Amino acid sequence: MLTNTLCEHPDMALNLIDLKRYPIECLDHGEGAVFLAQCQQQIIDNGWCSFEEFLHPDAVTALTNEATHLLPTADTLTIKRTIYNAEPDPLAPTDDPKSKQLVHKAVQLANDQIPMSTMVQQLYQSKILTEFVRRVQNKQQLYRCADEFQALNIVALQPDNWHAWHYDTVECTVTLLLQAAQSGGEFAFLPNSRTDDTEDRELVDQVIAGDLSQAQSFSRGAGTFTLFRGGYSLHGVTKVEGSIPRVTAIFTYDEQPDRVLSDEVNVQIYGPRVQKILSERKLAQ
Repeated sequence: MLTNTLCEHPDMALNLIDLKRYPIECLDHGEGAVFLAQCQQQIIDNGWCSFEEFLHPDAVTALTNEATHLLPTADTLTIKRTIYNAEPDPLAPTDDPKSKQLVHKAVQLANDQIPMSTMVQQLYQSKILTEFVRRVQNKQQLYRCADEFQALNIVALQPDNWHAWHYDTVECTVTLLLQAAQSGGEFAFLPNSRTDDTEDRELVDQVIAGDLSQAQSFSRGAGTFTLFRGGYSLHGVTKVEGSIPRVTAIFTYDEQPDRVLSDEVNVQIYGPRVQKILSERKLAQ
């Protein structure tokens, strides 16, 4: 049982992971070094890596149960933003993505709503998992996000909902699928659709208009751990169908050790609850 295996490894979170299949605890020698090199090359070539059955089956069940227990306390947020995570630019042409606001709804737990005692927090806080994420990306340094709301999130897309097209505010996005939709709810993306200087506007406009013929997608079962260049690859989730919500944990990392989002951005993402917290905090100063 999971409760027994959790005591077997000094980094307790690693007992959730199938280390025989994914030897992330030893990346400098043998199978671990070969595995790391494959991951690094896939990120370079494709802009993503995805690891099916990254967690043991009983770990998936336990983490899903955790999320199911916590989600009734979450806010249902109506997310309105451009694909660049910003307010529409009134000066941009009407056919420019900067002027188009996309909308979706999600049930979302922010980091401050996920107790540190949970297994999903233990997984996120794992130094070895963080080091694995760093090395796959070939970063000199990588830290877990310091923002009290942004660091770890759990997002549920209910039936008939979807995740609107967008770029992320960080270069690499890391997700753990806890519960797949009955049907639909597919992750879709345009790999490397922009750089720091340019963007493939033709493809981006095509996708926003609803033509997904050039978008890539891959099916993921519960327990799949995925890294992708979300800051440079336009992406979203197709409409969830059936009766089962799609539940995902989102792990946020940054190359800066103490980076936090502005109050304005956090209010935009998380809505009235966070606005109240930040307002009361300012009044108390």
